[in-house]
Amino acid sequence: MKHRYFVHLAYNGTNFFGWQIQKKNITVQAVLSNCFSKLLNEDIMPVGAGRTDTGVHASYYIAHIDTSVDDLHLNKSFIKKINSFLPPDIVIYGIYKVSDEAHARFSAISRTYKYYINNIKNPFRNEFSYFWHGNLNIEKMNEACKILFEYDDFECFSKLHSDTKTNICKILKAEWTKDENGYVFTIKADRFLRNMVRAIVGTMFEIGTEKITIADFHNIIKSKNRSNSGKSFPSKGLFLVDIEYPNEVEISK
Repeated sequence: MKHRYFVHLAYNGTNFFGWQIQKKNITVQAVLSNCFSKLLNEDIMPVGAGRTDTGVHASYYIAHIDTSVDDLHLNKSFIKKINSFLPPDIVIYGIYKVSDEAHARFSAISRTYKYYINNIKNPFRNEFSYFWHGNLNIEKMNEACKILFEYDDFECFSKLHSDTKTNICKILKAEWTKDENGYVFTIKADRFLRNMVRAIVGTMFEIGTEKITIADFHNIIKSKNRSNSGKSFPSKGLFLVDIEYPNEVEISK
């Protein structure tokens, strides 16, 4: 009999080719699968809440595993043990027993990402943000954020030739804020398309630098054409920071 567990983890995506397992490249899913399989002495393939791209980080991530072990969530020493096996850029914070119907990806009702743009040169933040020496018109960028709520088809921000079955996403939150280091974009939605957040950031950056207008932003979304939107910003500045589940799926944060 198999038992399902949610695994709460985080990772620095710099050295990984994304979440999803690949034949030749190192990925987060592959590393976790290898460690869980060795320690539990059975084949374990973690199922993630979503596919982060190459170089994207996750300060909060959920995966689920199925194992014959029925009390893994009670074995506090196991977390310490598997963390000693994992590389320094992956950490497991908790393991929680859930129902067989609970699914890390399909049970999630929202995901939240943040993108960081520094405008103060800082060698200690370079790995986790995009550096821009100038100023951005944050008021105009937040005007553009409001426009996102008027649409649900975001094909213009989707990676070309992706295998997605639908381009429909419901935006739940979108805003730019400024802190002591620069600018932070926060976006929450029920789902995201591949490359969507970084393409939105790239397009809003053009609004912030006044290369395009708010009217242009409307037209870009309506066009459903990726070539009309801005460049995809570097993955190093993007973090998955939260995943929300229904109340019946109990996870301690």
